[in-house]
Amino acid sequence: MASSTLSKQKPYDSCWTPKQNKVFEKALAKYDKDTPDRWHNVAKAIGGKSEDDVKRHYQILLEDLRHIESGHVPIPNYKSTPTTFPLSTTLASEVSKAEMV
Repeated sequence: MASSTLSKQKPYDSCWTPKQNKVFEKALAKYDKDTPDRWHNVAKAIGGKSEDDVKRHYQILLEDLRHIESGHVPIPNYKSTPTTFPLSTTLASEVSKAEMV
C-alpha cells in the first residue's frame, strides 16, 4: 500500500506539527519557485527545520499530489478557502513542470 511505503520513507515527517505544516504551506505560497534562497526562507519561516528538511517535506508533498491527481487517493470534499486554493494551483503547476523535466 502506498501509505505504508511513504511512512517507511519519511520517518522524520512525524516531527512536523500541524502548525509547522500550516506555516510551511504559507511559506511555499509566499516564496515561490523563482524566489532566490527559497528553501532558506521557508526553513527560516518555520523555525527548527533545515533547508534539507523543507526540501524533503516538499518532495513528499509533490509525491502526494501526484498520487491524488492520478486518482490513487480519493479527494475529500472540503470547501476551498482563499488561502488553500492558490497554493493548490501553485503546487499543481509545479508538479506539472517537474514532470516535464
